[in-house]
Amino acid sequence: MTEMMTPAMRQFYEAKQAYPDALIFFRMGDFYESFGEDAKTIAKELGITLTARGKDKTGEKMPLAGIPYHAIDTYLPRLINKGYKVAICEQLEDPKQAKGVVKRGVVRVVTPGTAIDSSMFSDASNNYLMAVAGREIGKSGKSEERGEKEMEFGISFLDISTGEFLTTQFTDSESFEKLLSELARMHPAECILPPSLYGNSELVAKLRDQTIVQEFAPEIYGPEEAGENLKAHFGVATLEGMGCEKLEFAVSSAWAALEYAKTTQMRDLAHINTLRTYSNTEFMVLDSITLRNLEIVKNVREGGDENSLYRTLNFTRTPMGSRILKKWLLKPLLSVENINLRLDAVEELTKIPLLRYDIRDWLSDVRDIERLVGRIVYGNASARDLVALKKSMDVVPSIRDCLLEKAGSEILKEIAEGLATFSELENLAEMIEKAIVDEPPITVRDGGMIKPGYNPELDELRDIASNSKKWIAVFQQKERERSGIKSLKIGYNKVFGYYIEVTHANSSQVPEDYIRKQTMSNAERFFTPELKEKESLILTANEKAVALEYEIFTELIQALSAHSRELQETAGRLGTLDVLADLAEVAENNNYTRPQLTEDCKILIRDGRHPVVESTVSGGFVPNDTEMDCKEHQFLLVTGPNMAGKSTYMRQTALIAIMAQAGSFVPASHTSIGMIDQVFTRIGAFDDLASGQSTFMVEMVELANILNNATPRSLVLLDEIGRGTSTYDGYSIAKAVVEFLHNRGKVGVRALFATHYHQLTALEDKLKRVKNYHIAVKEDGHELVFLRKIVPGATDKSYGIQVARLAGVPEKVIERANEILKELERENVFEETEDSENGKKRKSKASARYTQMMLFDPGSGSESSERVKGLSPVEAALKKINVDEMTPIEAMNKLHELKKLLG
Repeated sequence: MTEMMTPAMRQFYEAKQAYPDALIFFRMGDFYESFGEDAKTIAKELGITLTARGKDKTGEKMPLAGIPYHAIDTYLPRLINKGYKVAICEQLEDPKQAKGVVKRGVVRVVTPGTAIDSSMFSDASNNYLMAVAGREIGKSGKSEERGEKEMEFGISFLDISTGEFLTTQFTDSESFEKLLSELARMHPAECILPPSLYGNSELVAKLRDQTIVQEFAPEIYGPEEAGENLKAHFGVATLEGMGCEKLEFAVSSAWAALEYAKTTQMRDLAHINTLRTYSNTEFMVLDSITLRNLEIVKNVREGGDENSLYRTLNFTRTPMGSRILKKWLLKPLLSVENINLRLDAVEELTKIPLLRYDIRDWLSDVRDIERLVGRIVYGNASARDLVALKKSMDVVPSIRDCLLEKAGSEILKEIAEGLATFSELENLAEMIEKAIVDEPPITVRDGGMIKPGYNPELDELRDIASNSKKWIAVFQQKERERSGIKSLKIGYNKVFGYYIEVTHANSSQVPEDYIRKQTMSNAERFFTPELKEKESLILTANEKAVALEYEIFTELIQALSAHSRELQETAGRLGTLDVLADLAEVAENNNYTRPQLTEDCKILIRDGRHPVVESTVSGGFVPNDTEMDCKEHQFLLVTGPNMAGKSTYMRQTALIAIMAQAGSFVPASHTSIGMIDQVFTRIGAFDDLASGQSTFMVEMVELANILNNATPRSLVLLDEIGRGTSTYDGYSIAKAVVEFLHNRGKVGVRALFATHYHQLTALEDKLKRVKNYHIAVKEDGHELVFLRKIVPGATDKSYGIQVARLAGVPEKVIERANEILKELERENVFEETEDSENGKKRKSKASARYTQMMLFDPGSGSESSERVKGLSPVEAALKKINVDEMTPIEAMNKLHELKKLLG
């Protein structure tokens, strides 16, 4: 059947065979066509018409769907955002000059993690490709205790649109906690795995919860070959300067990411000119659960950035600044010195408002230089991109000179000095200014983008082409006068070129030197040697002018590409300056103050506010203090009714600490933060039904992660631990957790613990670093007023019925609930017990009446003389049964006995 195909269809099937997992966009004239199953998928996903033309390999009608080539920027992102790969199969030669079928070939493969076109991005966020390499290294330490194997991973993140390239290596457990935390923090669009890891179904499933996962060729994952290939790409003799020389899995993953990008883009990607190795010891760790619960960059409800910390602080003026701010919030620092360098710059910009205003005003004219440079080096930049780059570079001298004159802080001085070293920047901007028109066309192949006067040869060609209209008009008038035919006119089409058209009624007046070209229904078309000679000159001039314009544009691109590193460094400096000025502006507008950072374990916040909530509530936000240390206030037990603000209070404490360590001023009158290595949270509840986990199971999994990994330098936020099970189970778990965190190591773990188990407040007298606090409320008859103020001491009331009334529960239900509550109180469900240590009376659950029987608890149920030591009665009876010697009737009788034994 392949012999019966057209040459073009053979080209399509060759492309499909080479890229079977991609949709093929096959260029045919003014359209990108797709065929067969690809056509069905594209028509469905893009909502375009599915037609049929010719026959496929089996002889059936061939499904066909196509889009105009100039509309690819509209349609392609829709497919990529849905996770598809698309292979672009272009015409590799001019159809006018082609002999036979036009040569076609795949020029790039677009995937979610390798997109570079500006149309692919809805915002300024990074578009990372993530690559993972790793292996099992056995059991040790905590993983041994939990029965888990340890894994060593190297992971890399590459954004080919900006050139940013990061790698790291770490040890993780089979639960992949660290790997998934990095995934949540960096939010890659796509992840590639070698076959050895792709075969781990549990890992792949967890990764696919957050991103698109692909398998990638095994041979490029070898560390030795990977290292040599990286050195060749960067043009260096060693990777030591990049910090990953001896990190074999980091190196393997880095080369995998770069090779995947090169394979799909089919270019050298010279703008990816450095690799930075980072370590989690540099930054506060914020795992995926904490990022979700604290809504650092995304809100919980829709997954957008509305009402997130990032959105609250982000008033940056440049895309680079927006990306850097997000990185700072996701990676708060652990170095007091480096944090203070950021804070010094922010403080300076708050104290010199005119400097800040000028900087932010200049930065408003700066476009996304990183992505502009990426497109320039990649080769798909437009003349409009060059104009945008030129306008961005125009403001650099003003920013540089202002900072050199006024900046005092170390970071601002470094930015100024860095901008001053790039003298070529102004020359590049001047070159673009001289060459490119102010408002160039979208495409670079049709001309019209080079200014008059830039190139004499181009001006001459344009003159010939533009004066052709005048010459044609003069020639037409001359021929009318010569022939006496007033209706004679000069026309043009692509097939026949220029022609003289005379109607049949005037055919007798046609001069003898006219040469017939075409006969029409009501006219004849002619040409003369003079017209033919001018036609050749005009058409050649226009084509030559367009070709020369593209040649000039290509020379500009090459000149700019040679300075890609300097342009990227300039973009980074402007982005950092943008973030610092933004944080200063936000601090000034919201009455934020500079925090103090210390190496001890104290946390002192005076008049702290929740940065997101205070920006959204009307009527003002009630500030609260937080005081924690490792001596007396290491563990704060917070009680109070629902809706009173316990969760908000805990979250604001964590957010203030994160902001402080990111280098931002904070919403408080005074703040001192003892460095926090990781924030853990267990707040809120949701089911993970897809993986078969209930709300309580999810809670316990998250709790296990906290208890296994929290250190004395961590900050733990726990909200209503144990609420998803029976009262006694829940209370027992909650109490055990408090004791575990309090007693961990020599000083325990700093924690805020909100609970409705008021019996836990008794622990203040038993555990020396536990302190009780509660959210104050005011009762006015049936009315409940939330004062939003946290005060020392415990409360023994949850006000659940009052909250139900506020929520709109029918009054009959409220009345009945009050009756039941009084009955329970009369039945003495709560009984007074005396604390033997201090003689105080405390309320606690009466345990004797409500004992929970457990099936496999040897201490519960009826006593049996036949009991096997350490086993329950049912287990003991089962252990004695000899199944092989029992008849069916005996088995049924024994089953009946066991059932009775269970009660």
